[in-house]
Amino acid sequence: MIKKCLKSFYIGLVLILLYAPILLLAVYSFNEVNTIGTWGSFSLVHYQKLFGDPVILEMIGNTVVLAIVAATLSTLLGTAGAIGIYYSRKTVKTLLGGASQIPVVNAEIVTALALAIAFVTVGLDKSYFTLVVGHMVICTPFVYLSVVPKLKQMDGSLYEAALDLGASPSKALFKVVLPQLIPGIISGFMLAVTLSLDDYIVTSYCKPSGFNTISTYVYNATLKGNAHTAETLSSFWALTTIIFVLIVAVVLVMNLTKKPDGRKRNET
Repeated sequence: MIKKCLKSFYIGLVLILLYAPILLLAVYSFNEVNTIGTWGSFSLVHYQKLFGDPVILEMIGNTVVLAIVAATLSTLLGTAGAIGIYYSRKTVKTLLGGASQIPVVNAEIVTALALAIAFVTVGLDKSYFTLVVGHMVICTPFVYLSVVPKLKQMDGSLYEAALDLGASPSKALFKVVLPQLIPGIISGFMLAVTLSLDDYIVTSYCKPSGFNTISTYVYNATLKGNAHTAETLSSFWALTTIIFVLIVAVVLVMNLTKKPDGRKRNET
């Protein structure tokens, strides 16, 4: 009984530490005051500021479009790389597999500096292209790590069987291999979107002048530290709440629509 209570207490403590800050912002997003710790009255003024400021809307649009573009390209590159590495010889597989994980364990500031130096060396000015490339560098390895486990779970003889039955290599790839990898590809894409939305360091080193994402906008606004900044930043409480609600909704839908393993076994 004591062990069960301690287990429940530990789980509850972890959940509180994870979600209490987000829930606090969600509560204060319905407060008319711009300072956390002071409660005025219930109001939707922060949501009005969020959707009424064209600068903020443009910045959010930049962030979302960049995340989708970078995640899509990273998913294509990471999936192709995972398949190519998986079907390579053992030496090549070991070498490239280890190299693909360097950006994961490497400090992000090192990656950002390396990208900036590389762009200067080849004569590339900071632009939207360099920004997308920078985000692909940090996102692609995570897509690779999401797809590889699905390749290992797949029956390796399926591809060879398709070839023996007359399918061309490309048809066997698209009709046999890729359908087995869809869960990993989707997971990698969602992870890439999250990484791109959240990134600040690589973005600040690779973005062109005048282009802002949520992270760079909030950081620059915090440095100014005036009354207008406090009013602007308070609108991000509403944005945080909206993003959190959307994520919770997606997770619930995915879990509710997932078939139990027992049902899958019965259907097969």
